[in-house]
Amino acid sequence: MMTKFTLFCFLAFSLPAAILADVASNTKSEIILTVTGEIAAPGAEGRKMAYDLSDLAELGSTTIKTTTIWTEGLQTFEGVELATLLKTLGVTEGVIKAIALNDYAVEIPVADAVSGGPILAYKRNGQFMSVRDKGPLWVIFPYDSSAQFRTEVTYSQSIWQLAKIEITH
Repeated sequence: MMTKFTLFCFLAFSLPAAILADVASNTKSEIILTVTGEIAAPGAEGRKMAYDLSDLAELGSTTIKTTTIWTEGLQTFEGVELATLLKTLGVTEGVIKAIALNDYAVEIPVADAVSGGPILAYKRNGQFMSVRDKGPLWVIFPYDSSAQFRTEVTYSQSIWQLAKIEITH
């Protein structure tokens, strides 16, 4: 009897803790974007902010329906406007150095981050984007809305697998 009682106590007290630990680790969001440099956001620790998907979504989402030179047919992208992100960071001038997971980097003037302009897309056609599918973040412009967004410069700024942003003046 003592053996069954001991086993019961072990399961009764250990298993719930293990389950709770597993649930907690699975609900904790992964940081997908780090922003450093000349930022003035409240709570920026050492001029650094880190965002997970829920942090970005809380900034408000925007949808762009457009074709791209990298995909087939009309695509629907959802994400946060780059202008909105910069506003929350207190950034009004300078240069954005956008850096991908593989360290590929592009520069985007802060002046190009306008309302109705580029977004940091985290969904494509209603699905979160995996690294394999150019995610978790892809800088998308509304290419079909204006010729100003269909230039070699704009296409080069459309960095995928975005992981870091550095703000400089």
